Amino acid sequence: MTMARAGAASSGRRLDGDPFDLGDEASYRAWREAKLGRYPARAEDLVVEIRDATNLAAAERAAIAERCGRANAALYAFTPTPRDEPRLRRDLIAFGAAFGLTAIEDHRSAEADGVVRIEVVRDGGRLGYIPYTDRPISWHTDGYYNYHGPDRCVRAMLLHCARDADQGGENRLLDPEIAYLRLRDSDPGHIEALMHPQAMSIPANVEASGAIRRENVGPVFFVHPGAGALGMRYTARKRNISWRDDERTRRAAAALEDILETDPLVLRVRLRPGQGLICNNILHDRSGFVSSATAGRLLYRIRYNSRINLDAA
Repeated sequence: MTMARAGAASSGRRLDGDPFDLGDEASYRAWREAKLGRYPARAEDLVVEIRDATNLAAAERAAIAERCGRANAALYAFTPTPRDEPRLRRDLIAFGAAFGLTAIEDHRSAEADGVVRIEVVRDGGRLGYIPYTDRPISWHTDGYYNYHGPDRCVRAMLLHCARDADQGGENRLLDPEIAYLRLRDSDPGHIEALMHPQAMSIPANVEASGAIRRENVGPVFFVHPGAGALGMRYTARKRNISWRDDERTRRAAAALEDILETDPLVLRVRLRPGQGLICNNILHDRSGFVSSATAGRLLYRIRYNSRINLDAA
């Protein structure tokens, strides 16, 4: 993907009213028009070059905020990229903090700084989990299995490429607000079904160490308290997931799958070394990949329990 220079800022704030209230059609229509009017047509439209992640220029900060206001996501390129891992990890933490992202998730695979290495593993505690393989990963939002209410979930994430694959490893991206919009336009009943507090369940998981992750039940769409922003919890996996057992939920889940596979606003990107994604936990997937045995694909991931602060710009 080509590297775009930092551009002008946009507030990205929602219009007055509550567009996510099915009873507030006027606010929804105004929000819908604004959303579609400024949504990017290409992944390249989301890219911002960053010269120093620990000391962002005002134009760089504004450009990241503008893109997150349009699509809940920005793609960035560090130029140059720090070559040593400790400095890069510090830079990534500082970069997130510049947008109010300091509440880092305490993930089981994270190191002391909260950063997780996404790479192919052959042993250890990450073995057996699909992010740490070279296999495809279906559409999902991060942390869908660890939802404890709209104020206790993964709200944002950062994904940074240190080494790319020899072949494959592409991502498709879609703002959950676009998925919501498509579903509501098709049938508001889809939204009612997917906002049900028991819409999607993830069974309990018992690890070899004896650690237990309890069954996780919750909605697909929800509204973050205070912020009034739309959140999403979703996985397209067929195994280790169950949907609420009613016809309306099944229809809504099928409609969502179709949107993710056919919508023209789905963006495609293959992150190269030094490039990354910062987002409000948008929908994404990953294709399978092939890497050399000596220098495999390596990404760093940070998850946050807060949303990107557009006012930080």
